[in-house]
Amino acid sequence: MLEYQFVYICKGKGVFSSSTSKKTPIKKGQVIILFPGQWHSYQPLKETGWNEYYIGFEGSFADTIIKNSFISQQNQVLDVGTNEELVNLFSTAIRVAKEDKKSAQQYLAGIVFHILGMILSLSQNKSYDARESTQVIERAKIIMRENIHKNVDVKEIATKLGTSYSWFRKFFKEYTGYAPAQYFQELKLRKAKELLTETNLPIKEIAYELNFSSIEYFLSFFKKRVKITPSEYRKVNGNG
Repeated sequence: MLEYQFVYICKGKGVFSSSTSKKTPIKKGQVIILFPGQWHSYQPLKETGWNEYYIGFEGSFADTIIKNSFISQQNQVLDVGTNEELVNLFSTAIRVAKEDKKSAQQYLAGIVFHILGMILSLSQNKSYDARESTQVIERAKIIMRENIHKNVDVKEIATKLGTSYSWFRKFFKEYTGYAPAQYFQELKLRKAKELLTETNLPIKEIAYELNFSSIEYFLSFFKKRVKITPSEYRKVNGNG
């Protein structure tokens, strides 16, 4: 490996070791920072598995930002907590890399810088809310984001996270301003807007990709919330 990597664990447990770090237990909410040319080993525990997001980057720009960020090979595992915004940054980077559009490298460099800044802020200032209740809601938001192309049962999410649905619904709304089901619909709406402005996918295909029951329902859903149709939205936003 001749690049730096950020590996963010948002679910499960495992172990990590490197040429400068002894065998270290890893848990959700931690970031492993890997250095170019450094021997390392990491893996999830068989009984828990884990969900990971990672991004690799290299070059003189990378050397400079790492050198000036107080990150070292002696301090490779950082606590940042479960954070949906961080997952969104990693997901955006993966999407941009796959699309490989013009200026993608510059866009990716900006995302890497943003990820680094967030990791440092969260870990050094302990600015994430480590309360178990808050981490449960952040985990629920990540589950919703990861299942945006399906339909989710919010009661099942509450059960999966070990809480009662009544507590989950109440605390989720206090924390996000939305009831869980409303939040999931809002995620779908944001994704629909993204696909309308950044791709040339037919509207019928967007409805299918986001698992709406019919094109008619998608059109009604979109217009009710945005006040214009998907095709009008695409035209106004320059991809039509």
